[in-house]
Amino acid sequence: MTGTLLIRNATIITLDADNRILMGDVLIENNRIAAISPSAITGAKPGEVIEARGRVLLPGFVQTHIHLCQTLFRGAADDLALIDWLKRRVWPMEAAHTPESLFASARLGIAELIRGGTTCALTMETVSHTEAVFHAVEESGFRATVGKCMMDAGEDVPAGLREETDASIAESLELLERWHGRDGGRIRYCFAPRFAVSCTRELLERVARAARARGVLVHTHASENRDEIAMVERATGLRNVAYLNKVGLAAPHVVLAHCVWLDESEFEILRSTGTHVAHCPSSNLKLASGLAHVEEMLAQGISVSLGADGAPCNNRLDMFTEMRTAALLQKVRRGPQALPALTAARMATIHGARALGLESEIGSIETGKRADLQLLNLNHLHTTPQPDPVSTIVYAAQMSDVETVIINGQIVMRDGKLTTLDEQQVVEQAHSAAERLARDLTTI
Repeated sequence: MTGTLLIRNATIITLDADNRILMGDVLIENNRIAAISPSAITGAKPGEVIEARGRVLLPGFVQTHIHLCQTLFRGAADDLALIDWLKRRVWPMEAAHTPESLFASARLGIAELIRGGTTCALTMETVSHTEAVFHAVEESGFRATVGKCMMDAGEDVPAGLREETDASIAESLELLERWHGRDGGRIRYCFAPRFAVSCTRELLERVARAARARGVLVHTHASENRDEIAMVERATGLRNVAYLNKVGLAAPHVVLAHCVWLDESEFEILRSTGTHVAHCPSSNLKLASGLAHVEEMLAQGISVSLGADGAPCNNRLDMFTEMRTAALLQKVRRGPQALPALTAARMATIHGARALGLESEIGSIETGKRADLQLLNLNHLHTTPQPDPVSTIVYAAQMSDVETVIINGQIVMRDGKLTTLDEQQVVEQAHSAAERLARDLTTI
């Protein structure tokens, strides 16, 4: 997209290195932030002006663990522990996906993410039909790094998800070649081995080599649940993160979802290797997985960002919920000063961008960065008064407070209305696809 957009008279929460909060204007030109000024920007002839007086402008949220393929499963896998949740519900449903149902699921998830101010996500999809997710990302204007789920091992894995190692690698490389870097880098590919339980050592080692050679991310689950850790230890003789480190999957280009149950040696592996952690507090609570030691990770210099995980284990894709929940959980564990609002807000934005290797492009409001922004209306009962706007956003704000969302300089939601997706059509297609999936599952 080219063109010029001026956002005028906003309260600007930059979340830059100095955490500046400004009153003024932001000028967007050719997808990027061209100027930030405490007063009207002169000389510019914007194609559009957004009057933002009484509104708060902050960076778009960056979620580092999402499953768009699971959005259609919302409410269909409740009240189960992780391994049962996977084997009894989620894996069979993923195996039943068609390209059409996966496209509908991805569109539903993307629409919800945009409505809640999320402008970028790292996603792990199912084993097949990942092309459909890329098409949904492409049409919506969303920014995403998408990975095809890889599974070549494990007990009770449905036939539709069980792969041969060579085929899994080959399909992943084909998707990488077709999609990585599309639309100026808005769309990217990552390798996404599901977790150590469902992947052979050969697969993990080959993924580690391929990701390093091609300079792309690896996105996987680790140490989410005690049963999972026990399974990995029985099979390998090592705890989960130690095993991933041994096969080459602890590094600055690796994002590990959850990391709830770690010992001190695993904290040190994460710290020394620069491996990133995606904390998913609502998912960890709903699956009764446990409480991640986020405060300790941050204190040791480990990179921690936030993700909602998937709709069947949350059941919403709402970063406002994740910020608030993350902060409250650490306060219960470590005291009222643990994980303050500003830290939670940075985890939801610039920390997420850093985990994706995009901190020079997105995650804060700074001149030269991509224009991935959200405009909030906090003039509501539940957000009044606002002595500290960051605190208000983390502890009181809701998805419904997001008015306008901009990704890569394009307005994808204006005054509460999606512009790149037809919301009613998305909902209707999701209902139809979910009903077809349910019918298919009853005949298996």
